Formats: sequence, C-alpha cells, structure tokens
Amino acid sequence: MVCALGIEGSANKIGIGIIKDGKVLANVRRTYITPPGEGFLPKETAKHHREAILTLVHASLKEAELQPSDLDVVCYTKGPGMAPPLLVGAIVARTLSLLWQKPLLGVNHCIGHIEMGRHITGAQNPIVLYVSGGNTQVIAYSNKRYRIFGETIDIAVGNCLDRFARIIKLSNDPSPGYNIEQLAKQGKQYIKLPYVVKGMDVSFSGLLSHIEELADPNKRRNKRKKPMDESEPEYSKEDLCYSLQETIFAMLVEITERAMAHCESNEVLIVGGVGCNERLQEMMRIMCEERDGKLFATDERYCIDNGLMIAHAGAEMFKAGTEMAFKDAFVTQRYRTDEVLVNWRDD
Repeated sequence: MVCALGIEGSANKIGIGIIKDGKVLANVRRTYITPPGEGFLPKETAKHHREAILTLVHASLKEAELQPSDLDVVCYTKGPGMAPPLLVGAIVARTLSLLWQKPLLGVNHCIGHIEMGRHITGAQNPIVLYVSGGNTQVIAYSNKRYRIFGETIDIAVGNCLDRFARIIKLSNDPSPGYNIEQLAKQGKQYIKLPYVVKGMDVSFSGLLSHIEELADPNKRRNKRKKPMDESEPEYSKEDLCYSLQETIFAMLVEITERAMAHCESNEVLIVGGVGCNERLQEMMRIMCEERDGKLFATDERYCIDNGLMIAHAGAEMFKAGTEMAFKDAFVTQRYRTDEVLVNWRDD
C-alpha cells in the first residue's frame, strides 16, 4: 500500500492531493482568478501559489487525518506548464521531501490527467482526448508509452475559449470556459466559422481571429469599403459562444473518431479542464454510441487541475520502482506526454 502526496501548480490552480492504495483521502485546491478581460500572468500566478500552498498542505493532511510520517512519497508536477508557478510546487516538494525524509518524484502533468481519469472511471485502454488550457492531444497507449496521434498545431482548445471569453469580457469566475458553456446553452443561431482539421491535427488560431472580428467588427484586419446601405451584421454573445463550441468540439470529435478507427478501440476517455464541458461530453457520447463504443469522463473534481492526479500517477510510478535523484528535481515548461516511460502498465 502506497500513500502519496501530490502537488500541482502548473497554471492558475494550486492543489494538494493525498491518495492511499487507490483511495482518495484529500483533494484541496485554490484558483487564481483575474478580473474580466484579463488572463493570468506567470509572476502574479506564482505569487498566488506561494501564498496558498502551505495552507493547502496542512489542510490536506488534516482532511486525510494523516501525519507526514504516514506518507511514502512526495510528488510534484515537473511539467509542462508555466515556469514560475511550476517552481513554487517544485521548491515546496523538495523542501518537504528533505524535512520529512521521503522519496521525491516529478510527474508529467498530462500523464497525471490520464492516470487519474483511468482510475476514477475504470476505463481500461481508451483513446484519450486531453483538452485543457495548454494542451490539446489525442492519445493512445502502446508499448509502454502514451502515443500522441494528433494535437493542436498552434493554440490549445482551452486557450482559444479563454481568449474569446476575454474578448467579450466574460467573468473568469469560476472559469472562462464554464461561462462560455452557460451562454452557449442560450444560443439559437449557428454562425459558420473556420473548421480546420489537418489529418489528425487541429488548428484554432485562425478560428479565434475570425470570431474576434465577428464579436468586434472594429478589429477587422482587412477593412474593405462597404456600400452605404450595407451594414455589419451583429451577433449576440450567446450565438457566438454556441457557434464556437459547436465548431471546435466537432473538430475534436472527428480526430478522436479517426483514432478509434485506427486503433480499433471502443473506449474514449476525456481528461483535462475542458473535459468538464457537458456539450463536449454529449457530442463525444453520440459518436461513441454510433460506433458501439463507450465514453468515460469525470466531473470538475478530477478534470480540472488537481494535486490528487499527481499523487496517483506518482504512486503508480513509485510502486513500479521509479526513482528520481534529487539533482533531477527540476521543472520544465515543455515535457511531452510520449517522453514518459509508462513502466507501471503491463498491457
């Protein structure tokens, strides 16, 4: 039985989780929320994490009813992510490892999402759609690696949603994507937007530029003269949010279905913060049912960045005999999913 504490702080959420032999003991988290129209910057995000992390460590131990001596390993997010916030988690993890005299393991953030999703849902060997603010990947497991079948070639789907939320001045509380989802439910008119799928890859930057111009015609890059009686059409925020979701989610469903066909799989697992979106889950479920497949997804407790996923992935690594020298306890902003040797899976 392995008891692991995990620290996640790669973006605007700082979380601590504790898991023991697969049982969730604690999962506490705080989010850095900025004013409407603003994103989160690395320096300010790191400051927020520094101010919250020790309180969360104490809160997690209290919730789990454990002492530091009860832990077997301390885990932290090694990457990918923003460097200053990542460093906060890494420094605290290194300190706790030394103070408590516990082994230390750096965990790939993407692997954390996948393994937590598999653990909570019971999915065996699914095609994984990993969608978040910084990543968009279609993944399948093969020969001790999570292989990337397709991904975004520019910005991530969550980044696209967040940036559009800033354009139309939506609140960042609880998250921009959630508020877009609520507005989209009220949309009635579908507006045709660029649909860019290149093989197994997707692109969102051109779509974002196009819908930005629709939301604010004054931002048109190529302003052509119009006849006096021709005016710019006006679109509601609800219709824009609805059209944006329908378009980008259709792109994601397409490449996920293609991966299912290639791998002859009948399971899909959605992980990452955007995976909480009920409309994405609905569209993916329809596709899976048409292929006699099954969709697996989790709620915001496990989809959104959390320390528990780092604890669980770290525990699996620890049980498989993975070790990390203290000199290797650094962080990296770029850490590919397929760089990690998945030595804890035997299939």
